Amino acid sequence: MDKDFQTSFIPKKPMTEKRSGGDTPVHFLTVISLFVFFTVLIATGALFFYKAAVAKSIASMQNDLELTKNRFQPEKIAELQTLDKRLKAAGEILGQHISVTPIFEALEALTMKSVRYTKFTYALASQDNPNISVKMSGTAVGYRSIALQSDLFAKNKSIIDPVFSKLTLDDSGNVSFDLDFSVDPAFVNYKADSAAAAPDAATN
Repeated sequence: MDKDFQTSFIPKKPMTEKRSGGDTPVHFLTVISLFVFFTVLIATGALFFYKAAVAKSIASMQNDLELTKNRFQPEKIAELQTLDKRLKAAGEILGQHISVTPIFEALEALTMKSVRYTKFTYALASQDNPNISVKMSGTAVGYRSIALQSDLFAKNKSIIDPVFSKLTLDDSGNVSFDLDFSVDPAFVNYKADSAAAAPDAATN
């Protein structure tokens, strides 16, 4: 056996193998996680400070509101509210109130000197008749006066469907009559009449 023969167990190639770049995905996920964490942390902090600021603002406004209410005196406010309700109720009543003054004014402007009235009545609007019904009686000098008076009423828009009836001639030549006509409720509305009279009073 040859003494010079030597056996070596030391490998000629290194025992360790080079690893591939497997650390890169782990490092990338770590960066993403940190980014998300800090983003959430910053957002949470911003939300906290925002809620605190809003709560402080609300508290300040409530304090200002209480101070304002105390300045205006709650008892006085309640009294003014009651007065406002009464004024609105009065306005509604006036809006439905009827004033016959416009009818008298129209008759005064349209009636001839040869015609005079002896009776005047009116009836409010109903389901059968939405207008105000007016019934009158009077006398005129002859039939011609009644014919002319009827023409004057027919030309006026305030007088609706004027009808002369029960014509009776007496020994003196005078003719007694009944007169029926209607007027629009808006024409005799008290509120509208008062509003129209106000500018005239101010002018005078």
